[in-house]
Amino acid sequence: MYKKLMLPFLMILLLVFATACSDDKSSDSSGKDGKEGKSDAEQTLKIANDQEPAGLDPHKTPAHSSVRIYSKIYEGLVTFDENMELVGQLASDWEQPDDKTYVFNLVEGVKFHNGREMTADDVKYSFERIMDEKTASHISSYFADIKSIEVMDDNTIKFELEEPNATFLTNLTNSSAAVVAKEVVEENEDLQQVAVGTGPFVFEKWVPDNSVTLIKNKDYHVKDTPKLDRLEYYTMKEEAARLSAIRTGEIDMTTLTSKSAGLLEKDDNVEIKDYQSLEYSYVGFNTENKPFNDEKVRQALSLATDRESIAKVVWDGKAIITGPITPAMGDWAIDVKDEELYMRNIEEAKKLLADAGYPDGFSTTITTASTYADMVDTAQLLQQQWAEIGVKAEIKQIEWGEYIDTWSNKTADILIGRNGSGTDPDRAMNYFFSTEGSANVWNFSDKDYDKLVEEGKRTIDQDERKEIYDKAQKELLELSPNLFLVSPESYVAVRKDVKGYTPRAHNAEDIDQTYKE
Repeated sequence: MYKKLMLPFLMILLLVFATACSDDKSSDSSGKDGKEGKSDAEQTLKIANDQEPAGLDPHKTPAHSSVRIYSKIYEGLVTFDENMELVGQLASDWEQPDDKTYVFNLVEGVKFHNGREMTADDVKYSFERIMDEKTASHISSYFADIKSIEVMDDNTIKFELEEPNATFLTNLTNSSAAVVAKEVVEENEDLQQVAVGTGPFVFEKWVPDNSVTLIKNKDYHVKDTPKLDRLEYYTMKEEAARLSAIRTGEIDMTTLTSKSAGLLEKDDNVEIKDYQSLEYSYVGFNTENKPFNDEKVRQALSLATDRESIAKVVWDGKAIITGPITPAMGDWAIDVKDEELYMRNIEEAKKLLADAGYPDGFSTTITTASTYADMVDTAQLLQQQWAEIGVKAEIKQIEWGEYIDTWSNKTADILIGRNGSGTDPDRAMNYFFSTEGSANVWNFSDKDYDKLVEEGKRTIDQDERKEIYDKAQKELLELSPNLFLVSPESYVAVRKDVKGYTPRAHNAEDIDQTYKE
């Protein structure tokens, strides 16, 4: 009788002990301090992107479809924290002995993903590559002021500028100002298909038109970062596909338009995170080609453009009318609503066309990316609006790769697109529109304007800089090499088991501390 009673009792004890061990293991493997509830399983985050990467070379590829990926692989000297304060990334700290000299002390022991230690020589090589004309880097103008780069020792590097530059440190935060490994560039000629950085994630594979996979950098120099073991980016160009995938849990995160975001408001498994973006939509003109070499024509098209309608129809009313510096940048942006060229005036537009020699209007082609619905919708609205002043516009939709080539090679007369105005007004005003701006793909040049934005870059006093950029914005609106349309709100749909993610205007894809429950 005693033996019969003891057997089930021992089995119960074993079961309780096993359960207790299981609970202890679960507790120990949770997030930091054991409070995050992080799953013991492999932490894989699946993200649906609206576009295929255009390449992975940070020094050569500006497309956001590429930046969102290579920014996880590469790092620069400095970055912005969540409060938009400058902090070190590969630099532990820095000093400025005078207004033209910057000395950076590097974080020691940082390794590239190939196992080699990163040194000041790599920093020097990377910036020389950016500035080399053969690289044709889209950020070369950011660093045109660099006079010399001196490696002081393995962990110390000095930059000397030709002139004081209020934008130098801010420009270093750009994801494209990345430190790369010389031997990887030399072995592959460029970095479009390979990626070896120092960042929190390591490039594993790229399946064209399907996915890009990154894995955790186990030797990352920042403690307890990243939380995730694996990132899988899936290309889903159709928003309907992304909407379905986030609903079913096939993916964990994706961007959506306001209309689609609204469809998920009552979904208990999905959270919508929104923020006012730094992006703006634009109409770009090749100012070297007729009739767009005449500013009166460009002004006429501005007067014929109904920006309020674009905000309502294209962006479901979730967008703000903007100039080249978006309202998300606060006081740097001027209020454009009372600007004459923003007040729709068909009669004045016709008069300007007649003065320019086109009393009956003209025919043209609007080029846009077929895979971005907002760009196509914008083109169609402009086609209708401009017809009222006699402008007959054909719409040419092209795939993303061809669109990037068209943008960089300046082969379109009119291009519909989106830009980011950045975190310093210099990017919005100089980078895109000064004669020597790396992203001035409009053949636009105005000496007075160049002088003004150059002065803005050299002025250290913030109040004086604001006055300069206020004036520069008004002048750029008058010259109209681009028509600035609206700055939309952005929406990210996230499954509710994804924690530690907060999109911000200056960094909407910071997932270093993101994890899954």
